[in-house]
Amino acid sequence: MTAAIRGAITVEENDREQIYEATSEMMQQIIELNNIKKEDIVSIVFTATNDLDKAYPAVAVRKMGITGAALMCVQELYVEGSLRKCIRVMVTVEGDYRRDNLKHVYLRGAEVLRPDLKR
Repeated sequence: MTAAIRGAITVEENDREQIYEATSEMMQQIIELNNIKKEDIVSIVFTATNDLDKAYPAVAVRKMGITGAALMCVQELYVEGSLRKCIRVMVTVEGDYRRDNLKHVYLRGAEVLRPDLKR
């Protein structure tokens, strides 16, 4: 079965290391909470708000050893009043993953995007 897991996280500053660290934290939680095997990851799409331009979030994922998945980074659509300094992700996996059991991860300031998922 193919399934998609969503997540988001914010950073304090437009800083390369903060972007890498936040992306790694979010991805690690997605992987752990959903018991994902790295080889089951088909693709990962990252978006970042237009105020984050110091690094590609995908670089952090490659540093985690995820090398077989297709990765893409795009700019998040700007909507007036929307959350700033935010990295969002959609991870597509293939394997024994039931959509009703998936755990989506919204961390730091991004928790406001999905208050229904607070842990």
